[in-house]
Amino acid sequence: MSTVQKVRGAFQTGVHTKQRHDSGANHVAGTAVYIDDMPEPPGMLHAALVLSPVAHGRLRGIDASRALAAPGVVAVVTARDIPGKNDIGPVTPDEPLFAETLVEYAGQPVAVVAAATMDQARAAAALVHLDIEKLEAILTIDQAMEKKSFLAPPISIERGDVKGGLAKAPHRVKGKLRCGGQEHFYLEGQIALAIPGESHDITVHSSTQHPTEVQHICARLLGLELNRVTTIVRRLGGGFGGKESNASWVAGAAAVIAWNTGKPVKLRLPREIDMIATGKRHGYLMEYEAGYDDTGRIIALDASLAGNGGNTLDMTMGVMTRAVCHVDNCYWIPNYRAVGYPCKTHTVSNTAFRGFGGPQGVLVMEDVIEQVARKLGKSPEEIRSLNYYGGQNPNDAPYGQTITDNLIEPCVQQVMREIEWETRRKEIDAFNRVNPVLKRGLGLFPLKFGISFNAAFLNQAGALINVYSDGSIRLNHGGTEMGQGLFIKIAQVVAEVFQVDIDRIAYSATSTGEVPNTSATAASTGSDLNGWAAYMAADAIKQRMTAFAAEKFGASADTIEFRDNHVHIGAPGSNQVLEFGELAKLCYMGRVSLSATGFYKTPQITWDQAKMRGSPFFYYVYGAAAAEVAIDTLTGEARVLRVDLVQDCGRSLNPTIDVGQVEGGFVQGQGWLTSEELWWDKDGRLRTAGPSTYKIPGSRDVPPIFNVRILENAPNKSATIFRSKGIGEPPIMLPTAVWTALKDAIGSVVDHRVAVELDAPATPERILMAVRAVRQAAS
Repeated sequence: MSTVQKVRGAFQTGVHTKQRHDSGANHVAGTAVYIDDMPEPPGMLHAALVLSPVAHGRLRGIDASRALAAPGVVAVVTARDIPGKNDIGPVTPDEPLFAETLVEYAGQPVAVVAAATMDQARAAAALVHLDIEKLEAILTIDQAMEKKSFLAPPISIERGDVKGGLAKAPHRVKGKLRCGGQEHFYLEGQIALAIPGESHDITVHSSTQHPTEVQHICARLLGLELNRVTTIVRRLGGGFGGKESNASWVAGAAAVIAWNTGKPVKLRLPREIDMIATGKRHGYLMEYEAGYDDTGRIIALDASLAGNGGNTLDMTMGVMTRAVCHVDNCYWIPNYRAVGYPCKTHTVSNTAFRGFGGPQGVLVMEDVIEQVARKLGKSPEEIRSLNYYGGQNPNDAPYGQTITDNLIEPCVQQVMREIEWETRRKEIDAFNRVNPVLKRGLGLFPLKFGISFNAAFLNQAGALINVYSDGSIRLNHGGTEMGQGLFIKIAQVVAEVFQVDIDRIAYSATSTGEVPNTSATAASTGSDLNGWAAYMAADAIKQRMTAFAAEKFGASADTIEFRDNHVHIGAPGSNQVLEFGELAKLCYMGRVSLSATGFYKTPQITWDQAKMRGSPFFYYVYGAAAAEVAIDTLTGEARVLRVDLVQDCGRSLNPTIDVGQVEGGFVQGQGWLTSEELWWDKDGRLRTAGPSTYKIPGSRDVPPIFNVRILENAPNKSATIFRSKGIGEPPIMLPTAVWTALKDAIGSVVDHRVAVELDAPATPERILMAVRAVRQAAS
């Protein structure tokens, strides 16, 4: 049945309603079309990468003769075949697509093979011989710090007198902890399809979070102006930050081959190659010294964060900036210093990952809180409460931003109330007293996370809306749909503006040819930016339709109301009522434009990167989680038994979608903190390059009791779209409660006043070593 034939009643599909994902049914049925599902263009070639097996060395030669003689092979493309600049650096020009004279990580692309089939291309890639002279490689953060191997100068945020504060503090504590990197492990691997057109035009279908960056990188490699490259993205099978800069070079490689051969080219990375060749979450080494008084109030903190950036800069400085901006988390620290060291190693260049430095940064103060509590014989919850922003403490972040929307206490209090914290604490303590082998732990984690891109210019978005003469609507914007439900949320915004059912709205693929100069769908800003842009476009059309109706029917514009799929014109009781599609047809006949673009830029953002001062965030998102775990002290095995959390979503645009994001984000973060371990051998080769050796959470790792609540009656105080909040990233930090619970369980093996050192991921080996360490410390 067509849109205009449907009988429409009360409007119920706008914002703040529970709507299912627009592609949900197709996902379940397997009919959602991804790039590898698209019909292959005639003559299309398949591509496969040739990777360096050496972490650091001089590239003395490439012998592709055997590969070129292999069945089906059409071309072997190297750096010398790039018509433009051999540069894929997303921020600074320091990263080649293909190595020229130097290789700097095991897995670095050196060449790419194009053949008639995927199997032929991959077989031929293995025949390319690389002549590489090995050089000394820096493979760890410790080595990089020792050799002062940095990608950029260190950065720091400082407030007050740290040295004086530590000197005057009655007590001090020092700590050191590590957290590993994390593989994105998106379900759909990296893939791109490049199709050359006429007059040097090229269309690139890319599984990317950042269509404009793909456009820029491809144009740079090919020596073209941007208007010659069109990037198209209908959907991604997951991204998590791994399809920002990574997707751009994969698309660039496909485009270079297409340029050289004149044929369409598809490059799809198999899982092992994907994991070896693409960047990951930054691993960090963090050290601190904190001063505190007899009550547990933190007086001073001096922290250093060394992040493994890999071999090129990529997004390391943005990640490090956010990390040092989140060391404070929810706590007022009058004398504060956090120094970030962007380390260069001969490993894959690390990149964006959900949370973008925040997950690493927030671990510091949680470790401080736990140590202070143990030293003073108090509970961590008491120490946290004493140091929260607000109340008797100022609401001023160390980098100069005033916190105006503090919801820390409401989130924490709701969690502790709903789980009956004190009762649970007593039950767990009683269990531990009579069980010498199995131990349980209870952990809490509060969260304050800033929303906005660190680089102010990225906080912008555009949208294009077309209303057709039958009343149907087509929506396009700069955001990408990667399973997170962005498209349905933006459609709800448009439906709300026009007061029409959401099934009137069709989505078109994100395209740089329709909406230019887009920002990445990242930093939890997708709904904020694109929602407002779509609102602006829809409202512009609505105002034109209103003005036309007022003139045609002799009514005042302020008496015209869009409601329940209709337009009411005139005073109540005597008004003219038109179905939305009827007015659209009249507007078309009256030569009224029913197409509009919308543009939005986030206000009130200021940041001086040199001084590390300003207001980098439009607002903050808050949350709190409590976790109960059990460990086996003989094997180190652990289980998450129960999780209760409260997530601040502002006034949620779509509670169903938001709860799904919270659940998924939590489990992904739990994997980072407990099981997902990246391991390189002594030669710098990644050995955890597949699901057999890299342990992502499975269905049995999801807490059997998993209670998720959205904080109610807490609309965003900032002027976001319908007072909602971005919640893509914040939930990935809430499983820090699992980490604190594991430390609680380990501490229960002996006197709770013994400090517990536990690096992440907290694998069984690390838990077992921590158990042995506390026993030795207590003996």
